[in-house]
Amino acid sequence: MSLRAVAKWLARAAASVAAFPFLVAHALKVPLMGKDRALEGSTQLLAIFPGLCGEYVRRAFLAWTIRECDPTATISFGTILSKRATRIGPNAYVGPYCSLGSVTIERDVLIATGVHILSGARMHGTEDLGRPIREQAGEFTHVTIGAGSWVGAGAVVMADVGRDVIVGAGAVVTRPIADAVIAAGVPARVIRSRAEDKAMERG
Repeated sequence: MSLRAVAKWLARAAASVAAFPFLVAHALKVPLMGKDRALEGSTQLLAIFPGLCGEYVRRAFLAWTIRECDPTATISFGTILSKRATRIGPNAYVGPYCSLGSVTIERDVLIATGVHILSGARMHGTEDLGRPIREQAGEFTHVTIGAGSWVGAGAVVMADVGRDVIVGAGAVVTRPIADAVIAAGVPARVIRSRAEDKAMERG
């Protein structure tokens, strides 16, 4: 085992120890608040830990509290999670000040600063004009960001994004996006195929 691998192992072990009190506090909150609300509150607290140490502690905590958090994933400062069903895969990067609902972030995905991934596009009911929106039942769905994709800063994602996709900064994804394309705009639309870009480079 290389010196770097040993250092990472020791850092992960130390982070697990540091995360333990937060895991205990979280476990005490779950029966009172429910798993999702407890997770949101706990990640709000852990979001304020800066630097590399903060990344290690968040990862150690999430390894026990969401469906999957790979040891090689990065969850940056200021990021909040609200659904236990979330999966964060190998080498995935979630930038600062993001908000994650029910989502699978597959391997090698890059999520830039200030991205909001919602639990679908119908989280609030709006049909009954005689009742406040907050009292109307919504529909929560699980969103997937495909492997190798890059979601630009400030984007809002409410539907599946395919593999190897580039989502432009500030885009609002309301419908599923196919693999290997570039999408941008409000609402997000496919601008072109990434395969076309590759062909132009060769030509």
